[in-house]
Amino acid sequence: MTFGFSLFVVALLIAIPALGAAAGGHAFWGVVIPYAALAIFLAGFTARILGWARVPVPFRIPTAGGQQKSLDWIKSSRLDNPHSAWGTIGRMALEILCFRSLFRNTRVELREGPKLAYGSSKWLWAAALAFHYAFLVVFLRHFKYFVEPTPAWVTAIQGLDGFFQVGLPVLYVTDALLLGAVAFLLGRRLLDARVRYISHAADYFPLLLIAAIAVTGVLMRYFFKVDLLGVKQLAVGLLSLQPVVPEGVGAMFFVHLFLVSSLIVYLPFSKLMHLGGVFLSPTRNLPNDNRMRRHVNPWNYPVKVHTYEEYEEEFHEVMKAAGLPLDKEKSCPKAS
Repeated sequence: MTFGFSLFVVALLIAIPALGAAAGGHAFWGVVIPYAALAIFLAGFTARILGWARVPVPFRIPTAGGQQKSLDWIKSSRLDNPHSAWGTIGRMALEILCFRSLFRNTRVELREGPKLAYGSSKWLWAAALAFHYAFLVVFLRHFKYFVEPTPAWVTAIQGLDGFFQVGLPVLYVTDALLLGAVAFLLGRRLLDARVRYISHAADYFPLLLIAAIAVTGVLMRYFFKVDLLGVKQLAVGLLSLQPVVPEGVGAMFFVHLFLVSSLIVYLPFSKLMHLGGVFLSPTRNLPNDNRMRRHVNPWNYPVKVHTYEEYEEEFHEVMKAAGLPLDKEKSCPKAS
C-alpha cells in the first residue's frame, strides 16, 4: 500500500507538468516553480538546522565502536571511540565520505536450530556509496548549464565520467550507477520481507522520485530532442535573477525540472535531511572523554526538595496508625 501510494504520487508529479507544459505557461513551470522550490528549501533547511543547533547537549553521548580512552597502558580506539578533537574529525570524515558505520554493519538471521547467524551487509554499503557519489557527480556536472563559460573542473569531471565512451552522446558512468543503485535500494525494500515490513511511504517516495529524475534525465539525453542551448539560457537566467524562457525547450525538460523542484521542496522535511543533520549529530560529532572530564549540566537550577525527615514529621500520626516503620518517635509527656 505504501509503495503503491508513493508510485501514484510520483506519477502524479510527472503528469502535472507534462499536461501543464503542453498547454503552455512555460514561464510558470520554468521560472515560478524553481524559485518557489528554492525559497521553500532555504527556509526549511535553515529552520531545521537552527532547531537542531539550539538543542542543548551538556553530556558526551557518542556511539562507541571500540575501547574508550582510560589508562595509558590500555590501547584505545582513536577513530571508533575518539577522545580528542582530531580523532572526532577523523571519525566524521570517514562517516561522511566512506559510510564507515554502514560498512561495519552486520545483518542477523534466525536459522534452523534455532540459532542466530550474522552476515555481512557490504552490498548495502556499496549500493549506498555508489548512489550518493553518483548523485554528487551528476549534481556537479549540471553546473555547466548555470555558468558560462563552463568551468575547467566541470569539464574534467565530465571527461572522467565519460571515460568509457560508447558512441554519441557520451555515456556517463554515473547515469548507470545511479539507476542501478536506486534499483538495488528499492528492490531491497520490496523483496526483503523484513525490510518491507518496516518500510513506509517516506522510504519509498524519495527513491521513486530520484529514479524518476534520473530516468527523465536519461530520456532527454539519449532519446528525446531537447534544446540544450535553450536549457542553458534558462539556467543562466535563473541564476542571474534575469530569467528568460526560450521557445522549443520541450515538455520533457519541464517534467524533469518539476521533479527536481519537488525533491528540493521535499528534502528539508524528510529523512533526506541527514544531508545536514549528520554534522550536528551528538552521537558522532563529540569526543568521548567522559573518563577524562566531568560534564556538569549547566542548566541545572535550584529545586526546593521535601526531605524524608520533613515528610515523616508531616505525616507522623498517619504513618504510625498504618503501622509503617518510623525513623523517630514523636516525644510525648510522660504520665506523672
